[in-house]
Amino acid sequence: MYNLCSSPATKGRPREFDLDVALAAALQVFWRHGYEAASMAELTAAMGITKPSLYAAFGNKEALFHKALDLYEREKLAYMSTALEAPTARGVAERLLTGALKMQMSTCDPKGCLGVISSVACGVEAEPIKTEVVKRRASSEAALVARFEQAKAAGELPEGMEAAALVKFLFALLQGLALQGGSGATCEELQQLVATTMTIWPTK
Repeated sequence: MYNLCSSPATKGRPREFDLDVALAAALQVFWRHGYEAASMAELTAAMGITKPSLYAAFGNKEALFHKALDLYEREKLAYMSTALEAPTARGVAERLLTGALKMQMSTCDPKGCLGVISSVACGVEAEPIKTEVVKRRASSEAALVARFEQAKAAGELPEGMEAAALVKFLFALLQGLALQGGSGATCEELQQLVATTMTIWPTK
């Protein structure tokens, strides 16, 4: 369960809603619409709370999004940290693509990637959000580059191939899979994309 002990305590009557349930509902709204398009009315309706209650429990909309993004990474992207533990670079790629595929095939979550959806926001209000999403993605890329550098040292990468370039290639595939999932691609089509990728993957 998500711990929100650091959230400011409200005075007077105790809260009559579950913070974890409300945050999970907010995540669904952000995931479905992106940061900019998610209105406070939609958020409060989905969370089953009033706007004053939202501010008291989570802070403003931006603070709520940060908490939702934390939840998203912890619950929906857990496969990414597991993938780094694969014994080969090919295994890392296969685990990442398979994890992303399973998320897109889920029947209970919105399709697409919350990070991708929110990183393309263009309004002034969304600039801090876009910056945060890009920073988190850069952190994930750095961890993957370090893992592929190990694979390169072990002789897994073809001659002349750089770990950073291979990571960019893999992230482009992951983002493409999410975008296609969000735009209506079928599960079979996404499975074919993953299978084709592993057929042409450049490491053993």
